[in-house]
Amino acid sequence: MEPKERLGLAREQLAKVQTAWLEPTDWSDLTVYGMYACENAVVAAANILRIMVKKTHWDKVAVAHELHEKHGLPDITALLEELNELRKGFSYGEVTAEPTMRAEEIAAEIENFMDAVAALLDAAEDE
Repeated sequence: MEPKERLGLAREQLAKVQTAWLEPTDWSDLTVYGMYACENAVVAAANILRIMVKKTHWDKVAVAHELHEKHGLPDITALLEELNELRKGFSYGEVTAEPTMRAEEIAAEIENFMDAVAALLDAAEDE
């Protein structure tokens, strides 16, 4: 999948997050689609920069860290880790930790990262 298509998929998943955070918050959808949206945006950015990404969640966290440290994208590593833990808890009905951010803040952080990836894509297309 090309970076533009992957970012489009991430935006579709973000739309589900933006619906899920409304009251009453659907934490299961918010965390599942939030994690997928972040991971797809990470892969899109990595593909633009020709960074190899394995299909594991933890590799995508590592790549997100690299995108932040070496390429100046917003740091979403902690968000990815938290979304993964929350996703498991809400999906299995065994919540072991409460979210550290409000649902709206999570959606905003995901959108901010996607906007940065979109800017990276625009810059790459202009070259």
